[in-house]
Amino acid sequence: MKPYATVGEMHKALTGVLLIKPTSVSVLDESRLKALTDDLIASVAFGGDDVRKYAAWALRAAAFDLGAYPASIQSLYMARGRGEWSGVTVPAINARFGYPQLRAGLRAAADLNVGAVIWEIARSEQGYTQTRPLEYAAGVYAAAIREGWRGPLFIQGDHYQVNAKRFATEPEAELQDIEALIKESIEAGFYNIDIDSSTIVDLSQPTVDAQQHPNYEAAVRLAACVRAAQPPGVVISLGGEIGEVGGRNSTVEELTAYVDGFARLATAAKVSPGPSKISVQTGSSHGGVVLPDGSIAKVSLDFDVLGEMSKVGRERYGMAGAVQHGASTLPEDHFNRFPAIETAEIHLATGYQNMLYESPNFPAALKGEIDRYVIEKWGGAAAAGRTDAQVIYQERKRAIGPFKQQLWAMEESTAAKLRAEWGAVFSTHFRLLNVVNTRDLVEKTVPRVDTPVSAR
Repeated sequence: MKPYATVGEMHKALTGVLLIKPTSVSVLDESRLKALTDDLIASVAFGGDDVRKYAAWALRAAAFDLGAYPASIQSLYMARGRGEWSGVTVPAINARFGYPQLRAGLRAAADLNVGAVIWEIARSEQGYTQTRPLEYAAGVYAAAIREGWRGPLFIQGDHYQVNAKRFATEPEAELQDIEALIKESIEAGFYNIDIDSSTIVDLSQPTVDAQQHPNYEAAVRLAACVRAAQPPGVVISLGGEIGEVGGRNSTVEELTAYVDGFARLATAAKVSPGPSKISVQTGSSHGGVVLPDGSIAKVSLDFDVLGEMSKVGRERYGMAGAVQHGASTLPEDHFNRFPAIETAEIHLATGYQNMLYESPNFPAALKGEIDRYVIEKWGGAAAAGRTDAQVIYQERKRAIGPFKQQLWAMEESTAAKLRAEWGAVFSTHFRLLNVVNTRDLVEKTVPRVDTPVSAR
């Protein structure tokens, strides 16, 4: 895996592999393209600016020609709101490690004929993994090429979250930064955007509507940006959020206050359609609660409330239902309960990260280097009363960006074992969430409306 030094060098390598025409790109040799995929995605992640942009374009254009393309899950979720399908919970996977993890996920999805799966990255994750939307989307396209994936690729901006502290002093600057990120993401192929302004809910207000007002007001502003930026023919799927994950549990009253308030302001602003799903808090936390010895505390989810909010979302508002965050560290026996209560979507991140770092196949020397880096940066006085085990567990996600080249450049024999471990757990989750054999449903419901990337 080596980035190309120049666009000319990359173009030469692609001679006879891609046929580049003025308005389209055709793949001439898929097997050779797969052999070049590692170097192309390395060029996006680690190359110079021109090399990065050209490699990202080549991967997207090639994937499109092979039949893998970015798509919005909007029509699938609206069909669920109409009662046309049920009994499935869509996994939204935060592939923090990018291309290697995406390869494992798309391989598992292809093997099980899974169509209903989302590949996402949060605003915060883009920072500590040093992954801009262009790179993340390119990783999805590259993995699709390498693993032979065909069909829609649901790429999602997760937790495009308002920073409450900054919003308190610089509200316009904070919203403008998120709007810029939305536009950047859509250009890269993120046709699913989760707006999270739940951080500015004001619980000091006397009514639930007043508490949620800052939330839905900011959400409408950001939704307007999405609708203005979405490509012709694409209706981007929007997510809203009513309660910050890790806080107190959400209620049906909060859900209705948010959705009704959003609708009022959106109608006045001529922003349509609104959210296709609503993220709620039912007792989980991002990454789980880590104990002093480094183990994870047991969590008790309120499945009754989650099921009721999903029902209200579908039956009253025609949405897909409620979304559960912070699910990847839950016990495995929880997973089949989500489709049973018609949860629309669950978000999975830290559990897959933990798998990698704690795998017996993960290089011991690299793990030691990462642990030392984390303790040096966030231990000692910065630990704020945490043990070393807690610091390592909570902060090692921040090593993904600084160590990305080493994480991606493992010996293939080691990398293959780690992908297989990831793939086994992805497969288990796909089965428990009942998304196996959903490809036909997705391809029947989700239109292919994207257009090929024109030649550069």
